[in-house]
Amino acid sequence: MSSRPNLIFVFADQLRYQSLGYAGDDKAITPNFDAFAEQGMNFCNTVASAPVCTAYRAALMTGKYTTSNGMVINELRINPNQRCFGHVLTDGGYDIAYIGKWHLYANQLGHHYEPRNSHIPPGPHRLGFDGLWAAFNFHHESYGVYYHTDSEEKIPYGEDVYEPDAQTDMAIDFIRGRDGENPFALFLSWGPPHDPWNEENVPERFWEMFEDVPFPHPQNYRAENDPYGDGWSYLNSEQRDELEGWRRTYYAQTTSLDWNFGRLIEAIEEGGIADDTILVFTSDHGEMFGAQGRRAKNIFYEEACRVPFLIRWPGRIKAGVSDACLSTPDLFPTLTSLINLEYPKDVEGMDLSHLMLGERGPEPEAALMQICGATASWDDGHEWRALRDKRYTYAVYRADGRELLFDDQNDPLQLNDLAGHSDHKETLVRFRTMLGSRMAELNDTFECCTWYRDHWTDGDRRIIRSATCDWS
Repeated sequence: MSSRPNLIFVFADQLRYQSLGYAGDDKAITPNFDAFAEQGMNFCNTVASAPVCTAYRAALMTGKYTTSNGMVINELRINPNQRCFGHVLTDGGYDIAYIGKWHLYANQLGHHYEPRNSHIPPGPHRLGFDGLWAAFNFHHESYGVYYHTDSEEKIPYGEDVYEPDAQTDMAIDFIRGRDGENPFALFLSWGPPHDPWNEENVPERFWEMFEDVPFPHPQNYRAENDPYGDGWSYLNSEQRDELEGWRRTYYAQTTSLDWNFGRLIEAIEEGGIADDTILVFTSDHGEMFGAQGRRAKNIFYEEACRVPFLIRWPGRIKAGVSDACLSTPDLFPTLTSLINLEYPKDVEGMDLSHLMLGERGPEPEAALMQICGATASWDDGHEWRALRDKRYTYAVYRADGRELLFDDQNDPLQLNDLAGHSDHKETLVRFRTMLGSRMAELNDTFECCTWYRDHWTDGDRRIIRSATCDWS
């Protein structure tokens, strides 16, 4: 066995922290995630630095914030001239595999089933993942879909095969097929619990667990759409009527992932590699489901930005809970440090591996979050920046300069905006100053969405520049 541990990084799409049993949700049926939370370290204050699919994945792979990697909205093609997570793992002698959704290649809004968008060809655009490849750019249906390997040929999972089941099978086969000479790094990117949320998009046995469970609106539900939201966040009257059914499917999909996670753990333990394997479970962002007058993600509210992050390494990482403000760019430097590999000097996240190993050391005062526009279109008016520390969320909108401040400890549903309260003036000024400093460090000038289109792309949704790099 190699002196370095294996790394298995499992992440879901659109799974929020609060919808898991170990996080306190009594409707959730997640026994494997709950047990795993007891076996490793639960970073309970983890947030997505940019709570939308493409921006999260870019921050994960580069260790840089959105304005530095350039991936400001969905359906952009990342610039491959960056040293990324996959490069470090491959160059460090790891046998590497990527299974599932990628979402860093297609440069069209729509047409995502066409191979020119769904297939990521071997080479630089795989960002160092040069081993096993069973992936696609993105789609959201879990039945009747496919993946690619090294050609544009669509490889179907099989008739009536649920995509996460097939992907987990591939991951287990990869683990069982190891010869033990080199360590391996496996990234497993599940599609659920992303919409569509209907009973046809989840196995019947999981749907039946929630079919009769009531899912009423939360206390912070709003019947009017958030005026700062984009078209993806809006809910019409028909969709509002469907919210309870959507939640049922969401929870059923989450339980299906929990079952697959249990299968993955069983394979690790049967293979005798548990003690030599770092296992991570997390998600790219959450889902609003009508809270604050929004659906989807792309916002600093708890339901959208706060995600699970669980990590286990038996004998090295003690079981427990950390309240450190862990954020997406921190993952690359933290995990590579854990396995004793050197990460690039231009990485902007903080190495928090010492916290995972039970050692004292620096940690972020607050997690920085950035959204640079609408979910997937070049629409102005939805840009914001935010900070979240262990107690507060502070945010500011570019459109009108409105500031918001929430006491997340005493107001977890974020019902009371404290920004205009005189007794919170010092707190507001502290966050305003901190945000200004963090943005200045990144050369983040808080532009409108179309500015990024005009200055950072080639006009065809390919990134050629960012606030810190010029790849043109």
